[in-house]
Amino acid sequence: MAWIVLVLAGIFEIVWAYSMKLSDGFSKLTPSLITIFFMVLSFGLLAYAMRTLPLGTAYTIWTGIGAVGSFLVGIFILGEPATAMRMLAAVLIVSGLVLMKLSSS
Repeated sequence: MAWIVLVLAGIFEIVWAYSMKLSDGFSKLTPSLITIFFMVLSFGLLAYAMRTLPLGTAYTIWTGIGAVGSFLVGIFILGEPATAMRMLAAVLIVSGLVLMKLSSS
């Protein structure tokens, strides 16, 4: 159950990161409110998952999901460049996430 909660927390991190971009520096009300709502939800779920999962594992997985997910949102929704170096960086992040998951008991 903690892993499911952690993945949801990571997905909600992607949502708040994207809505923060849309808020234009918190100058637009609706995206700003969405950002704050999903930040609180994401942090709350992360805290819940950390009741069971080790800190290093939970935090690394959470930030990794957020980083790679936000990277993909940037490419597919915001039209950011998908250079070879950026793609390699994403692959390395995902590799680290897999290794972190495999190393946790």
